[in-house]
Amino acid sequence: MSYNIDLSGRVALITGASSGLGKQFALTLAKAGAAVVLAGRRVENLKTLRAEIEAGGGDAHVVGLDVTDVNSIRAAVAHAETEVGAIDILINNSGVSTTERLVDVTEENYDYVFDTNTRGAFFVAQAVAKRMLARAKGSAPGTFTGGRIVNIASAAGLRTMPQIGVYCMSKAAVVHMTKVMAGEWGRFGITTNALCPGYIDTEINHHHWNTEGGQKLIDMLPRKRVGQPKDLDALVVMLCSAQSDFINGAIISADDGMAAA
Repeated sequence: MSYNIDLSGRVALITGASSGLGKQFALTLAKAGAAVVLAGRRVENLKTLRAEIEAGGGDAHVVGLDVTDVNSIRAAVAHAETEVGAIDILINNSGVSTTERLVDVTEENYDYVFDTNTRGAFFVAQAVAKRMLARAKGSAPGTFTGGRIVNIASAAGLRTMPQIGVYCMSKAAVVHMTKVMAGEWGRFGITTNALCPGYIDTEINHHHWNTEGGQKLIDMLPRKRVGQPKDLDALVVMLCSAQSDFINGAIISADDGMAAA
């Protein structure tokens, strides 16, 4: 017996889509049939990804977005809905980090992390949810099919990790933000869930795993390995589908058992 989730007819906005997990999420949702809106600051990278998706028969669109600028967020969401149609799915993925001890954190680095990971994630979700809510209440055109918001938090939002304390704090805020959104918007057919990945090998950190420090970290993990972006594919598609209608406010770890160790 086979089981297939088809996202045809759905529109998904993915922030931070130019690389890493955001890129993988976009490829995965496009393969599942969704029209994907690739959002981020590195527009040329997004155009390259769009070409890759289109070459595979998918439907992709590009919109410039700076999540630290609320006006940019509002303009990007409006542009996406004008060009592609009502946004059914949000993958709230943009994130940054710094590596330093708490006593060395500067105001600039603190704001850099929180402005993207927490403030930015909130206002992106708010901008999309306002339109989802309007459709749910019948005050905006379009057939409401139930919204799906997936906030990309982190295993670091569930436990402390050395030298990335501010990142841990910002992602812990995303975890609690997810629960608040789920409670307030759930009755309108909008589900909000958080995905908390553990260590994932991407182009941003790939070099680290071959260093002495990276190898020591891998040796501390339960199965002594890091994940691949594709390891999150099935979970993301499920959370974006109609089949996840009973899942709301969930904080889901995908960390290979790291949190349980």
